[in-house]
Amino acid sequence: MSADTRRQEIADYVIERGEARIDELVAAFGVSRMTIHRHVEELARQGIMRKLHGAVSAQPSGVYESLFRFRATRAAAAKSVLARAALAEIEPGQAIVLDDSTTANALAPLLPGIRPLTVVTNSLALAQQLTEAEELKLILLGGEYHPTYNAFIGHICESALERIRVNLLICSASAVNGTAALIQDPQVVRVKKAMHAAAARRILLIDSSKFGKVALHLFADLTEFDLVLADSALPEQSARALIAAGVNLKIVPSE
Repeated sequence: MSADTRRQEIADYVIERGEARIDELVAAFGVSRMTIHRHVEELARQGIMRKLHGAVSAQPSGVYESLFRFRATRAAAAKSVLARAALAEIEPGQAIVLDDSTTANALAPLLPGIRPLTVVTNSLALAQQLTEAEELKLILLGGEYHPTYNAFIGHICESALERIRVNLLICSASAVNGTAALIQDPQVVRVKKAMHAAAARRILLIDSSKFGKVALHLFADLTEFDLVLADSALPEQSARALIAAGVNLKIVPSE
């Protein structure tokens, strides 16, 4: 098991419980105290965990759910599958807007294969991957830079979005509960809503681990998207319920 996968499992374990003893983690994961301490040190450095005396606790939800570095390590295989499915929805000559999600970020290395293309984004991570792409016009939305998201948000970003119109929005959300797409940070919600309003067609990418979870703020109902893409790990019963509720859901098979 890779170090990133092990750290993700440790983070998930602690987040679910709120706090865990180091000895408990040693027993749960069957590794040495030195290994646990090394992973805990890295998670603390990333701002996901807090070290206590002989224990570790989760940071407040807004931190660990939003931190770009942490999100980038989660459900990587599912995000890759969803990105490839989303790529098939993009046509040459279109103007598209991509949000700051790590799911949309997985699209970046695939986009130079579609020419010409105009890409609008608030994600610095995504933009940095596209600066040398040929026949790709890149528009980076301004605003206040937030290192937590590695993206620009705030009033300037929202105002810029009010002045453009694009063919397609591709975005994600922190969680899905029922048919509600949810986001933890209200500032991020406002930017995503502005992107939603600027697009003629809207696609939501959601990996199966986010279903049945909760975040604080409503972004949009799933029925407000022209297409919702989810990976095949989503239980069949959940998929049927969403389709019955009027969601245009497409399950993307694993590669």
